[in-house]
Amino acid sequence: MHILIIAPEQIPVPPVMGGSVEICIHQIAQRLAVSHQVTVISRRHSRYPVIEQNGGLTIVRVPAGTRREYIRSALRAVKGRRFDWIQIDNRPKFVPPVRKAFPRTPVSLYLHSLTFVSPPYITPGRAGECLSRADLIVANSQATVRRLKGMFPKVKDRFRKVWLGVDSERFRPAAPGEREQLQGEYRTARGFTVLFTGRLIPRKGIPVLIRAMKRVRRAVPHAHLVIAGHGKPGYVKSLKRTASRLGVSVQFLGYIPHSKMHEVYRLADCFVCPSQKHESFGLVNVEAMASGLPVVASKLGGIREVVSHKRNGLLVRHYRSSRAFARQIGRLASDRQLAERLSRQARADAEERFGWEETARRLARLYQDVSR
Repeated sequence: MHILIIAPEQIPVPPVMGGSVEICIHQIAQRLAVSHQVTVISRRHSRYPVIEQNGGLTIVRVPAGTRREYIRSALRAVKGRRFDWIQIDNRPKFVPPVRKAFPRTPVSLYLHSLTFVSPPYITPGRAGECLSRADLIVANSQATVRRLKGMFPKVKDRFRKVWLGVDSERFRPAAPGEREQLQGEYRTARGFTVLFTGRLIPRKGIPVLIRAMKRVRRAVPHAHLVIAGHGKPGYVKSLKRTASRLGVSVQFLGYIPHSKMHEVYRLADCFVCPSQKHESFGLVNVEAMASGLPVVASKLGGIREVVSHKRNGLLVRHYRSSRAFARQIGRLASDRQLAERLSRQARADAEERFGWEETARRLARLYQDVSR
């Protein structure tokens, strides 16, 4: 097949800084390009050439501007060309103009979250209109598919699930002596290390984790929290004030490029994802699992499809409770046998179920089946 993928307008592919959707697009496109011809349309960036080709993958970068200007530039760039499938990532408003430009080509919308099918980005009526123009709507978890079917029952038969993945060669457990070396490079404290990675925004539940760490340190005085990610300066300051007031040992690493994130996971003994609202998938959990970390995570959304309680991690039902998180973190700190068993299974599950190759294979098979 020749597949066209239209990325969102905000961040280039691959991303220079941040951009989980763009990371996913790049990883999937690279794997699809092993067996198919893939063209990715992305925004232009000074670090990248306008056209970049690597085997079966071609990335064409166009001027961004507003969303409307971007999609016009994208369509101009591929005018007159033929594709077997067109995939639009996370931008339902792009579907109508793409459908108008390519009336005979199947169009899919790959949704990475509910954000862009919900207010204030779009009204429910307008979202329904956009989704109705797509031949297929792919979501990254069954939990998100269920939510979408409830929101848009008129197109419920068009929804499919394709999980995201992880590069399990790059995200792997630390080799002997490697953790100590990285702790020196990142200047992190020794002892039982709890890790959070992601955007520093209220819905991620970081204050819950900081309060949980205060409880953990009563039984495990050497417990230490490492937070990797960026957020608005005012919010980050408030998190630091909370940690200081509670006497929690915490180190804020700030923004770490994704190309270095595999090192950050190797600093830790466990990973905590205390999300307070629906997570469509939770890519950080899969990265942590591939890195051999037992995961403690909120029992909500797509996280439940990734983290299996007492198999490869621990789920927290009462995820607004710092006490509930502290209890599960404390179990890992005090029961080394449990932590090692969960760690081994987490790594095995990440390799078997969540490789990018599997994501690309499922997506390609889905497109081929629908085309028949």
